[in-house]
Order: sequence, then C-alpha cells, then structure tokens
Amino acid sequence: MYMKKFDYKDINLVPKKCIVDSRSECDTSLKLGNFTFKMPIVPSNMESVINEDLCIKLAEAGYFYIMHRFDNDMFEFHKMMKSKLLISSISMGVNEDAYQLVDKFVDNDTYPDFITIDIAHGHSVKMKDMIKYIKANLPGSFIIAGNVSTPEGVSDLESWGAHATKVGIAPGAFCSTAMNTGFGSRGCQASVIKECATVATKPIIADGGIREPGDIAKSLVLGATCVMIGGMLGGFLDSPGETIYTTEGSFKEMWGSASNRQSGKTSRIEGISKRVPLKNKTFLEEYKFLTECLQSSISYGGGKDLKCFLNVYYI
Repeated sequence: MYMKKFDYKDINLVPKKCIVDSRSECDTSLKLGNFTFKMPIVPSNMESVINEDLCIKLAEAGYFYIMHRFDNDMFEFHKMMKSKLLISSISMGVNEDAYQLVDKFVDNDTYPDFITIDIAHGHSVKMKDMIKYIKANLPGSFIIAGNVSTPEGVSDLESWGAHATKVGIAPGAFCSTAMNTGFGSRGCQASVIKECATVATKPIIADGGIREPGDIAKSLVLGATCVMIGGMLGGFLDSPGETIYTTEGSFKEMWGSASNRQSGKTSRIEGISKRVPLKNKTFLEEYKFLTECLQSSISYGGGKDLKCFLNVYYI
C-alpha cells in the first residue's frame, strides 16, 4: 500500500518549544558506521559535484564524502586518502571491473572505510551479487547501496547485506530518467523517503530533489539518516567543471552521471548537462551556511541535536 504522494515543497514542519539559549548550541553531527561526521549531508558522487581536492577538504574538515567512480582509479584514490590519514569512501558499479577492484583490495590487504555501489536501478540481481561479494571479501567496509525508490527495494538491499540504502530514482535536477522512462520519484521524493523509512532498519540516504536548505530537515523528519545533494552543491569557486565567462555572466558546467557529457555515448542517455551561475563562495563556505540552517532547524524542532527530528510533525 503506497501513501498519497507529495514532495518537499508540499509540506511544512511544525515547530516545537525551543530549549536552547542559542542556535549555535545545536549539534548537527551524525554517526555513520564507525565514524562521526559534522553534518548529515553528502555531496552527490557526480563528477561535476565532487573531485579529489574536495574529498580531501571535506574529510579534513570532518564531513562525509563519496568519491565518484568515473575515470578514476579507486584503489589509488584509497591509497592516497589513507596516506593522509583520512577516511576512504569510494564508489563502484556492478560489472566485472568492480569485482576486479574488490580483488585488488584483497590482494593488497586493505579496504575502504565506505563503499557505495552506485547504479541507476539498484533493486537488481546484479546488485545482490555485488553486495554478497563485497561482504565476503571486504567485511570491514561499510556498504551503501542504491538507488531504489520502493520499500521492497530497501528491504531487499538490507537483507542482501547493505549497511545503508540510497533512496531516490530520478528526482535530481540533472537526471532525465523520469521523463525518458516514466519511472522514478521525481515530484514525490519526500513521500518516497517516508514510505521507505517505514520498513528500513538501517540508515537511509535521501538522494535527490533537495532544492532548499530546509529540505534537509524535512528529509530527516521523514526518516532519512543522511541527505545526498547534487545541484544545490554545485557551481562554487572550487567546484569541478569548467568555469565559463560570458557577457551574460559567469557560469560553471554541471552534468548528470548518465548524461552524454559523462559517458560520451549517444544512446541510453538519462542525464543532462547545463551551465549554472557561478557562486562567489567556496564549497566549505556553503557548508558553514548549511550548518547554520540545520542548527536553526534543530532549535525549531525543540531539541539540541538531530534526534529531535524523530518527534517533529509536518503538515
């Protein structure tokens, strides 16, 4: 039974009595696996959102990240992060190269702290096989699997061994899957998070559809543990992608992982690329702003930390 569909813009959170003297007291930290991070936010593992430099900056500052898997040597990236005594959080797919990557970690007696198995339709037999292989060979790695958009998908991925599930199919601004196929959680991502959270026994990462800072708090109220953000975390001074200067203004190039710009293919395209206005701030300066927004949300939620969102209602 699926509930009535709605999205973030369709709901408002109901405030509770504030119990803090200052919003700055509110703790936005999140424990995921064996690590604690400063915020329940992770940038989309898209090449136009995250790169090696930003992974280093985020890890050094105490934030969670997932490195994208496009044209990257994930083993060398892992070695580099560990040489800096930073967490290693990588992405992989479900094809033969992913199995070879797991084998390489085993052969070198090392493992990433986090592995995100990142495919468009995560509720699949190939996902089941990949999770099983990682669990058997790299038991120390925390597995994030996705994407799915149904309670059944969450339950299956958890039963297969995923430690966290990425929820959201096609709600992102750079994805065209919903338009091309008719499937996905575009326009109803908020209710999909709510549905999936009703069956989840492990963390959910709400992936896509975040348009405003307040949508982060809404995701947490609806049952997400962490929120993955793409378009809203693009276009900064230190963001990946070419900076383009025109008579109409300055822009950054952004593109989806299933776009022609990413793959170079001319068939089975389910992503777009476009220019976004250049933001005159850095990635970490934006994180400071988002931290302040979330601290304010906690104060309105009547708490001192993220646990308050378990008892917040929406209308």
